[in-house]
Amino acid sequence: MSDRQFGKVRFVCGKNGGKYPYNHSLYFRGDRIRAVLDPASSQDKMLGLKDEGVDEVWLSHWHEDHIHYMNLFESSDVRISERDFPPLTDLDTFLDWYGIEDPAGRGYWKKEMVETFDFRPRKTARFFRDDELIDLGGLTVQVIPTPGHTPGHLSFYVPEEGLLFVGDYDLTSFGPWYGDVASSIEETIASISKLKAIPARRWVAAHNEGLFETPPGALWDAYENVIYERQEKLMKTLDRPKTLDEICAAWIIYGRPREPKQFFEFNEKVMIGKHLEYSLRRGDIVLKDKTYKKV
Repeated sequence: MSDRQFGKVRFVCGKNGGKYPYNHSLYFRGDRIRAVLDPASSQDKMLGLKDEGVDEVWLSHWHEDHIHYMNLFESSDVRISERDFPPLTDLDTFLDWYGIEDPAGRGYWKKEMVETFDFRPRKTARFFRDDELIDLGGLTVQVIPTPGHTPGHLSFYVPEEGLLFVGDYDLTSFGPWYGDVASSIEETIASISKLKAIPARRWVAAHNEGLFETPPGALWDAYENVIYERQEKLMKTLDRPKTLDEICAAWIIYGRPREPKQFFEFNEKVMIGKHLEYSLRRGDIVLKDKTYKKV
């Protein structure tokens, strides 16, 4: 996979195929404004864009693998949804939004955020307006709110090139991620439906394959169906009343135990927690004495 140019928009391929802790970025070279979206493809490529000129840094959402090299652009304005700005203002807030409560886990991630991701508290930013059209000069970008993954996750559509940046709705076989404190399964489903309906000709996801130039209709369906498959597995797992820990032992999300154990056990637990909340709202299960039971 390599960088690609589409008119005044450049697909900037991420290191290691855009796998975490990297992502695929976009570079918008308008006649008036030059912007980089999700500056985390690689340090070398971001330094190259800095030399070309970057007036604004755009963030699709607040996660660390999307802000990775943001601080290389100290003189550039940062733009993000106001709904996703709080975690960038304080490291403790950042960890709170992930739901990391264990002192050891917080200590590990504080160190990781500073040493690997160069986290620096940010007190100001410019906020995108939902559905606004941004004129960069000979290039128009539409801001599309797509919450679920995070409350303020944004996608971006470039009508001149028929190019849609879907961010972390990344069409991977793993399926959608909605494991943060404020993530939502219902909003994830609604955002997927919204993205499927946009008449794009090219689709850019933040991770893995990254660039799609043929309609990914079947991929969208498979991606969304992972949600329902997880839900079905949960219902089958509840063949008798079970606690959260007993449900997590079935490894519905990841399929099997993985290393590093602490990392994957935490992620399994928060994702299962979201499915249990979803099931409670739907009336499919009840919770009594910390035990979940099918209705």
